[in-house]
Amino acid sequence: MTTPSRGPSDGAAVVAALRAALGDAVSVEIGALEAARADRSGHRSLCAPLAVVFAGSIADVQATLRIATAHETPVVTRGAGTGLAGGSIAGLGEIVLSTIRMNRVLEIAPADELAVVEPGVINADLNVALEGHGLWFAPDPASKAISTIGGNIATGAGGLLCAKYGVTREAVLGLRVVRSDGTLLELGHRSVKGVTGLDLTALMIGSEGTLGVIVEATVKLLPVPTGLTWTIGAWFADVRTAAAASAAITAARVRPAVMELLDARAVELIGAHLGLPVRDRRAYLLVQTDGSASESEAALAASIITELGGDASLTDDLVAGERLLAIRRAFHPAMEAYARLGAGTGRGSVLIEDVAVPRSRLAEMFDAIGDIESRHDLVIPTVAHAGDGNLHPNFLFGGDVIPDRVWAAAGELFEVALALGGTLTGEHGIGLLKKRWLGDELGSEQLALQRQIKAVFDPLNILNPGKVFS
Repeated sequence: MTTPSRGPSDGAAVVAALRAALGDAVSVEIGALEAARADRSGHRSLCAPLAVVFAGSIADVQATLRIATAHETPVVTRGAGTGLAGGSIAGLGEIVLSTIRMNRVLEIAPADELAVVEPGVINADLNVALEGHGLWFAPDPASKAISTIGGNIATGAGGLLCAKYGVTREAVLGLRVVRSDGTLLELGHRSVKGVTGLDLTALMIGSEGTLGVIVEATVKLLPVPTGLTWTIGAWFADVRTAAAASAAITAARVRPAVMELLDARAVELIGAHLGLPVRDRRAYLLVQTDGSASESEAALAASIITELGGDASLTDDLVAGERLLAIRRAFHPAMEAYARLGAGTGRGSVLIEDVAVPRSRLAEMFDAIGDIESRHDLVIPTVAHAGDGNLHPNFLFGGDVIPDRVWAAAGELFEVALALGGTLTGEHGIGLLKKRWLGDELGSEQLALQRQIKAVFDPLNILNPGKVFS
């Protein structure tokens, strides 16, 4: 993490200026400062930041950034702190700009199928607000009950429904963004179409707080799906066959709302966590269809699964479907429970990774993970959003510090993903976690160009310095 070379008097002057402009919105309480040192990636900064500004309005954000520019003080924008790449961690000499209190749904426009929200709106809360309108906000991160829409946009979040309904990027029509000098930009549009000039809205999505601070979003809504929801829970002898089945379902032009795949190691740990009998440590494929064609799509998916040797349970009963979904939902709790045991070594931790490959190469990626796990003597349970080729290998290890062998294994994992035509991150972002490998995917010329773009938007390099770009 980049830290400014300033003495204590500079920090005191910055805090004094913030308090003079923003009053009680500025906190130097130990609890607030300590919370800002970490997110859910497992990373933690070495020192606490200067202060946390709990912005309540666009004007608060502008005032904070003007003061930061005047003092050349770094600013780390933060939502709910649920990120998995270390992108919102703050440290020595940095201001934390929290948008968690900017949490109003400003407008719901049913005729135009859009909503206007502040960045601190919790993802799932927007859908609560949409009840009765026949509309919903489709992006569905696993953290939707606790993550903010601003954070989802800043990281380019994905989730379980991406293969059919798209990622966050595809649901954003327009943004209001504050630049590092306090200037407010109005980006995008409310219309379905809009191609005027360069698409700066798209540039901001996934920029991880390095180009500006998102203070308002106009998001696209979809009609609530009609018809029954069908759920398939299928067991396979091995993950390669299960991955082949998921690829065959996609090749048959079936578009499940959910298609999730758990490898044998994940199934084993989930079984232990839930107290379920798991025979032969088999792989698990979960498929869920919705909409008017849900029954025929589910029937076709089930037939493909059976033809490839899967043992499938198919239901349109919501309670029974939820029981099948519960196995997938237990993945992260099971990993956390195992990590706490430290694999018999005392306190343990988990590094949650995120790569994506073409759906047809999913089986090869699982093969590579198994090989890496064996050669490095690691435990790497993996879940995949099989519908879009996004995998989350979880590296489990003892202690609080990520060992060198885990980083070496992760590096090999990234190399394989890129070699298969994939990417370093499908939805978590780069943050601190992956910046050392950024050039491997982008190449030197594109990386240099992206750094130049960063410099145009943030000439003093005060917006989330040290994240994404080394």
